[in-house]
Amino acid sequence: SRRMPMNWKRINRKIHYWGALVVALPVLIVIVTGILLLLKKDIDWLQPPTAAGQGDVPTLSVARILEVSKSVPEAGIAGWADIDRVDLRPRKGVLKVRARNSWEIQIDHQTGEVLQVAYRRSDLIEALHDGSFFHSAAKLWVFLPASVVLLALWVTGVYLFLVPLLARRRARQRRGRPDPEKMPATAATGGMANRAAKSAHSGRR
Repeated sequence: SRRMPMNWKRINRKIHYWGALVVALPVLIVIVTGILLLLKKDIDWLQPPTAAGQGDVPTLSVARILEVSKSVPEAGIAGWADIDRVDLRPRKGVLKVRARNSWEIQIDHQTGEVLQVAYRRSDLIEALHDGSFFHSAAKLWVFLPASVVLLALWVTGVYLFLVPLLARRRARQRRGRPDPEKMPATAATGGMANRAAKSAHSGRR
């Protein structure tokens, strides 16, 4: 029995249909959080703006940083274990202490003055964006495959878009090309008509 040729158009449509259904939720999360991350420096609710301190050479000791951080009740810092990271910005004259509960303390890197205390939501959005918020394995086993499927949807979408265009272009080229079988007959008829016209013209003279 003859094997039926593979219908790539139908296969691509199935990949598009089922692929979109499978990755709908992860891709929606990536898109929404991606938009928010693009705007994080423009919306203070997402990420607190950086305050300005004095000078550009930090002189605050490590012990003093911890002492000042403990004085902020919102951060709930009792020791270094409660601090996620310290971000130093010499040009701004400030250092940012990020507590594990997502509160951020901005301290003047020379005087130790607390310049700003605010809740930082951009880190949570980043964790949602890459899937690590849900589980440490979600990044590799859910969001990475979803990205691969999204790439496949893009490739198949481009294929489904180009195939009809190329088919119409080939059809137009075939319609505009003269039929080789009719060319000799047309040429012969044209030649006979020209000779007849010449003979008639000579007869009038």
